[in-house]
Amino acid sequence: MEPQKLKAIVIDDSKLQRMAVAELVRNHPNLDLIADYKNGIEARIAMDEESVDLVFLDIEMPIISGFDFIESLKDRPKIILITGKADYAMQAFDYDVTDYLLKPITAARFNTSVRKALTNVKDSAAETSENDYIQVTSKLKKVKVNLDDIKWIEGVGDYIKIVSSANNIMVLMTMKSLLEQLPDEKFMRVHKSYIVNLERVERFNGSQVEVGGQRIPLSRNKKILLEEALLNSSS
Repeated sequence: MEPQKLKAIVIDDSKLQRMAVAELVRNHPNLDLIADYKNGIEARIAMDEESVDLVFLDIEMPIISGFDFIESLKDRPKIILITGKADYAMQAFDYDVTDYLLKPITAARFNTSVRKALTNVKDSAAETSENDYIQVTSKLKKVKVNLDDIKWIEGVGDYIKIVSSANNIMVLMTMKSLLEQLPDEKFMRVHKSYIVNLERVERFNGSQVEVGGQRIPLSRNKKILLEEALLNSSS
């Protein structure tokens, strides 16, 4: 049986470092090196043409940083960050990356990261339905949130609060980023600071939506859209 292979790319502005990581990728039985790039812009253009499973990404780069590159991706592959500074470790967890490699990279540590990526890919493929849950990072831990349990989502400063029938979860990400992970037919942004589960809406008027007994502000230009969304969700 052929080993599972992930299509991988390397992004690093340092030619020597890029070549070293690319060589590790080539020598790994579970990786297929598609290409290597000196910056994120070149990589983005290529990724629009061909899908990628795994990205080895340097954090400190000119033009756009590794973190900026991650934020620019709508459909994120698995990301393994590479840096010479341990100071970025905490920030890396906020971006829900697969792993974090410190330079100089040893073959043993590289192989451990690849195993993590393979496990994550297998876990994702094993799910029966991709719309049953979302996965977020809260307090440095990956948390699965069942979509049916979510009542509403609220923007709180730099964080968002996911309010569900199970518990409340604080996550460091934008409303826009989270909304992109949610199915359009089930969730709607009714205000700049609120997203509601359409199946949980109990009643609404021109200025408020009631969800689980909680009154949530409704933007004036969203009332008609909400009526249409509720009609479609019930049909």
